[in-house]
Amino acid sequence: MQVPVEASQPSTRQGLRVHAPIVDSVSCYCRVDTGLKTVVGARKFVPGAKICIQPDTQPIGPKPRNLRKERSRTQSPLLPGLPDDLAIACLIHVPRAEHQNLRLVCKRWNRLLTGNYYYSLRKKLGMAEEWVYVIKRDRDGKISWHAFDPINQLWQPLPPVPVEYSEAVGFGCAVLSGCYLYLFGGKDPHRGSMRRVVFYNARTNKWHRAPDMLRKRHFSASCVINNCLFVAGGECEGIHRSLRSAEVYDPNKNRWSFIGEMTDGMVPLVESCTKEMVLEGIRLPPSGHQ
Repeated sequence: MQVPVEASQPSTRQGLRVHAPIVDSVSCYCRVDTGLKTVVGARKFVPGAKICIQPDTQPIGPKPRNLRKERSRTQSPLLPGLPDDLAIACLIHVPRAEHQNLRLVCKRWNRLLTGNYYYSLRKKLGMAEEWVYVIKRDRDGKISWHAFDPINQLWQPLPPVPVEYSEAVGFGCAVLSGCYLYLFGGKDPHRGSMRRVVFYNARTNKWHRAPDMLRKRHFSASCVINNCLFVAGGECEGIHRSLRSAEVYDPNKNRWSFIGEMTDGMVPLVESCTKEMVLEGIRLPPSGHQ
């Protein structure tokens, strides 16, 4: 009697390829067979560990989004042995007269003292020091700027002004944001009336360019209201008339904009401002207006 024999089922595992997992390592992305403990396509392997020690293998993946945080983990502290917040709490007590020397210590100190956070923190805590800027003109007609420290009773020279302002007359000056000394307009003996604007950065101890004014003018009136620079009136060489136009510079937008014209052109004699701009001057015979 023949007994039927049940046909054996083929193994479902035969011919089935199992993909090895990716190595859990930041230095290699080789695929490892966890059963055999081998590295596919690699010659060097540390037994018992899922890591490839090939020196030329680099990870392929997205770069960290916040590079600043990654950099802060590896860069040296501001003061050895102290976290940066405590180091800054110590550095903000250094007098302003010594800030120029502090910037020379290292790159991190230079970035700190030339940034906004350091000075805004000093201002918030009532540690900001105000200096007086004074202009001097020598016998040759060239000008230079000096800063007076009223706390330490010290005078310090500023870097030489840009060439276009070395012999200029009739230019305006104002301070914005507490640390930027602006020179604008004026009359150059060789180029005539100017639209040029430059400013001195007390944090970096350097002069920089700013956007030119919209109108050439010298002997104009100026005032700072809400940290915006208002300029009005004045003269323009070659026109032989006073100016009625006025404009305002917004440092946040870094641009000039025209505002409403004055009723009469005027060259200022006295100017003052609190929350409003007050201008007293000489009205010249107009032959039109600008």
